[in-house]
Amino acid sequence: MSAVDKVRVLVVGDSGVGKTCLTHLIANQEPLTSPGWTVGASVEVKLHEYKEGTASQSTFFVELWDVGGSISHKNTRGVFYNPTHGIILVHDLTNRKSHENLQRWLVEILNKDGKDVLKGNELLLDIDPEQFLGSTQFRNSQIPILVIGTKLDMMDEAHKQKILNRTSVGSIAEQCGADEICLNCHEARSLAAGTTDSVKLARFFDKVIERKYYSRETGRKYTTNYGGSSMVTGPFGNLPVSGSSAAPSLGTFSYLTSNTVPESSLS
Repeated sequence: MSAVDKVRVLVVGDSGVGKTCLTHLIANQEPLTSPGWTVGASVEVKLHEYKEGTASQSTFFVELWDVGGSISHKNTRGVFYNPTHGIILVHDLTNRKSHENLQRWLVEILNKDGKDVLKGNELLLDIDPEQFLGSTQFRNSQIPILVIGTKLDMMDEAHKQKILNRTSVGSIAEQCGADEICLNCHEARSLAAGTTDSVKLARFFDKVIERKYYSRETGRKYTTNYGGSSMVTGPFGNLPVSGSSAAPSLGTFSYLTSNTVPESSLS
């Protein structure tokens, strides 16, 4: 089997917003029955058809890096932020603060990704997230972003309709020029093929793939050479890739010291 190119998408947001359930639903098209708290980062892999149904259709692996949101790990989780090809910002629809905090998550990621967002010796916490989102530095990052609100099922019908019918004026999705999805991670049909939300998700993955593998000027794919010392020629120079010709298996796996801890084991 020929090697399959891959991209890396960070899934971030406050602890408890449902990132683990979301990544499982995206990768496996089924709800996660026993979610736990993520320590470090847990990774799910999705097989995505780029521009499905067109002459340009091709297969890619999308790595979904579910980064633990505990504030106690803020100083160490930056190791998971590089490289970053796309970002999914996750918030709890029943918790307004989790939406407000997405701005700081974005600033944190772009700083760890090597972007010069610090002025002098100022700390990250001294940066105004709203001012940063309107800056040239952010616009030049060109990292595709998707905003997802979870726990739609926990809202009463009146609030649910208000959320689904609202405009994105003033939201972080509007500030980033990003699509927004509101869903119930415990319902498999939330991202069923052909739905509006599944189309938004597929469009986001296509943008992530295009940013890494396709020339903005010509629209053509950069050359990928697989072999013993494989390299990918992309917009940021030559990057090493796996030398194996076998496609990696799908599922959940962990990197470094990261793992998922069941809620019952935490006190």
